[in-house]
Amino acid sequence: QVQLVESGGGLVQVGGSLRLSCVASGDIFGVITMRWYRQAPGSRREWVAGISADGRTNYADSVMGRFTIARDNAKNTVYLQMNTLKPEDTAVYYCQLNRGGVYKYWGQGTQVTVSS
Repeated sequence: QVQLVESGGGLVQVGGSLRLSCVASGDIFGVITMRWYRQAPGSRREWVAGISADGRTNYADSVMGRFTIARDNAKNTVYLQMNTLKPEDTAVYYCQLNRGGVYKYWGQGTQVTVSS
């Protein structure tokens, strides 16, 4: 079993920045991909960014050039640096751990609110 804990969310003005963290614990082994998702009120959860075991990254078009995903394997942590925040970035942000392409685990989420 895997546990994920997100942190770093909060209230920020338009154009501001936040860095989210997700710390994993438990049965962490094998080929692990980490992803960030977000869900705004009344909306479906959407994928934001991903990073593979070898460090390859990809991003949703809506955050390309503004967000950066990174991982620190020694700390079992994945980060999401969010810059130039927009009101439409307001959502609960969730991290996901994918192990071996089979097992998926989710954190409880952290709220990001961008004021307009």
